[in-house]
Amino acid sequence: MAKVHPNMVPRPATVGERAEEEAPTTLTVWRKSLLFDCKGFTVFDARGNLAYRVDSYASENGDEVVLMDAAGRPAFTVRRKRFSLQGEQWLVFAGEETRRPVYAVRRSGRGKTMAHVTACSAGVAGAAASASASPSFEVEGSYARRCCVVYDAERRAVAELRPKEVVGTDVFRLVVQPGVGVSLAMAVVVALEQMFARPSLLRSWSS
Repeated sequence: MAKVHPNMVPRPATVGERAEEEAPTTLTVWRKSLLFDCKGFTVFDARGNLAYRVDSYASENGDEVVLMDAAGRPAFTVRRKRFSLQGEQWLVFAGEETRRPVYAVRRSGRGKTMAHVTACSAGVAGAAASASASPSFEVEGSYARRCCVVYDAERRAVAELRPKEVVGTDVFRLVVQPGVGVSLAMAVVVALEQMFARPSLLRSWSS
């Protein structure tokens, strides 16, 4: 992680790089913002370039967090939604649009499953992600230990959080299999941080 600043100039993909697209994508997630007086994530690709970042000022309550790419463009917005009977869930919106969620992430109290990631119906607001909807993905494991696996509906492991040797839980790996949106996988990590981290970098637990 010696190289902090990204290479912002796009380069034409070589034959070798196109072949790499069929291989898993491995990111290094650092639970630290590069901005002064901010909390958040800094995420590096396999070459050490900046891939994503989340910056949240300490004064914010964490109810809404924006995942940005290396150029600062919003990839997903993750927002907390409270329900009187269902508790709370985290809605995932494309970019900065916050009217129609594309996914919802909510806790699970059943067995090894710690969270469900449910696709929301197009054109339906937050209520679309109800408890009766079938989960698109299930997350098993322990976020506290940075050891989680995301399974699709066919029980294929499509993404995984792995602890990084020696350095503790503030730096860990996110491995995403081909065919799964890397940005979406990172948005799920943001939601898991808000739901399970004690204390969370992105959320005030007094709120």
